[in-house]
Amino acid sequence: MKRNIRLFLCTLPLILFFVTGCISAKPEEALPPPDPIHNAQGKLPGQVPADPIREKIGAMTIDEKIGQMVIAGLDGYDIDAYSKELIEKYKVGGFIFFGRNIKDPKQTITLLNSLKETNSDLELPLFLAVDEEGGAVNRLPQEVRKFPSNRAIGQIESEQFSYEAGRETARQLKSFGFNLNFAPVLDINSNPNNPVIGDRSFGSGADIVSKLGLSAMKGLQSEEVISVVKHFPGHGDTSVDSHVGLPVVQHDMERLKKLELVPFARAVRDDADAVMVAHILLPKLDPDYPSSMSEPIMTGLLRNELNFDGVIFTDDMTMGAIVKRYDIGQSAVRSVNAGSDIVLVCHDFAKQTAVIQALKQSVKEGKLTEERIDGSVYRIIRLKEKYKLTDKKIGAVDVAKINKDVDEVLQIFKKMTERTKGCERGADGKDDIRNKI
Repeated sequence: MKRNIRLFLCTLPLILFFVTGCISAKPEEALPPPDPIHNAQGKLPGQVPADPIREKIGAMTIDEKIGQMVIAGLDGYDIDAYSKELIEKYKVGGFIFFGRNIKDPKQTITLLNSLKETNSDLELPLFLAVDEEGGAVNRLPQEVRKFPSNRAIGQIESEQFSYEAGRETARQLKSFGFNLNFAPVLDINSNPNNPVIGDRSFGSGADIVSKLGLSAMKGLQSEEVISVVKHFPGHGDTSVDSHVGLPVVQHDMERLKKLELVPFARAVRDDADAVMVAHILLPKLDPDYPSSMSEPIMTGLLRNELNFDGVIFTDDMTMGAIVKRYDIGQSAVRSVNAGSDIVLVCHDFAKQTAVIQALKQSVKEGKLTEERIDGSVYRIIRLKEKYKLTDKKIGAVDVAKINKDVDEVLQIFKKMTERTKGCERGADGKDDIRNKI
């Protein structure tokens, strides 16, 4: 018996050696296989490659980062001292243009080229944005042929035409140097007394707005113009114009998921790049702040529930819904903390600089973390790179060629109109614009 015990004790080290040897081999087997691409670049097997966007962000100053998070409006037909200062001192990420900035084709191209030239020494190109929705909401020079309203497109219910209109609109915009369109409108016109949506909507049902809106979005994207769908989480059932005051919508989440949110949820699933958030108070989701300043709506609903990872824009922060109730600088800080990436400030140089200064000061005071800023800047740079934005100047535009191409697309619309019976009427009882083309 003692001999057996001595034999066991003598062999025990050998047993432990083989057992532990087998155990220690398992982590080696679990290592990822060598990556031949990384090895060819002199990197260790399994090493995570550097992220070029993060490297860019790491080289940026806080002024440059915050500037990217602001899109500003400008006054007049020419570049002025204010717009130069917004680029050279405040490093803004882009500009939005209205009728007050666009007179004719030559002037429009000259203005955009001037802004690009001023920005050319900076690392990141400018967003050059408009609201070219079709119908009454259009910004291109009067010489350029326009598309009918979304309501008119909704009345013929053609995804094909909506896509072609979006694609041709993108070609028009690119020919002048624009690279971003705040369109299409995904609001459902469920309230006929709505003072701000009306014929900007494709219709009064979630399905038609979704189908035609997504077709328009895809058309814009197909020609490499950024589409910003709007106005999340839905401006269709309001009775107050947010340009003037703050609309209040009493719908709960159950109602929103059945109607207003449907087009936005589908757009997110179908690769929407950017969403504009409206200045609407929804007390049952956030009793304290409008959507454009609401963490439950922008982060909780749009980011987390709908899984949107693109760029979130606010609507214009100089609208009455904001400036009549809040300090614009603190509103911008609140908005970014709540989840927005880009603050839109369409009017007034003083308000634009107040927003930028408030964001900078909030970082200094620790109210807004640089990590939070970096998250937004990452999404902004990623979007600019996806669409290959540059500050390359545009030459002369061939308006006759543009109009010829638009007319060919409008022939689809006319043929579909002829197949409908009689003269369709809009919600206001007036003849629809499609009968006047």
